[in-house]
Amino acid sequence: MAHPLHVTDDTFQEEVINSNVPVVVDFWATWCGPCRLIAPIIEELAGLYEGKAKLCKLDVDNNQQTAMKYGIRSIPTVLFFKDGKLVDTLIGAVPRSHIEERLKRLL
Repeated sequence: MAHPLHVTDDTFQEEVINSNVPVVVDFWATWCGPCRLIAPIIEELAGLYEGKAKLCKLDVDNNQQTAMKYGIRSIPTVLFFKDGKLVDTLIGAVPRSHIEERLKRLL
């Protein structure tokens, strides 16, 4: 089973922007309750879409540069990238169906 890839300020460009498959990035923090609600969803989708899309997690406390660049003000925030461009955003602990529906649109 695939696990979400943990990206950082240093690896974001390579793993997300330069990716040849669509990328979903979960912006989260260890102290964030709602983030813990969507973590298993991101985990599950990482396995389901392995090879078709990349699911990533970025800890906003340790990677503030990227969080600021994308204007992350509340977490969890899930950003969707295709061909290196930000194409969609979900804010808050949303149901799995919302995340998966947006992901399918990118494939």
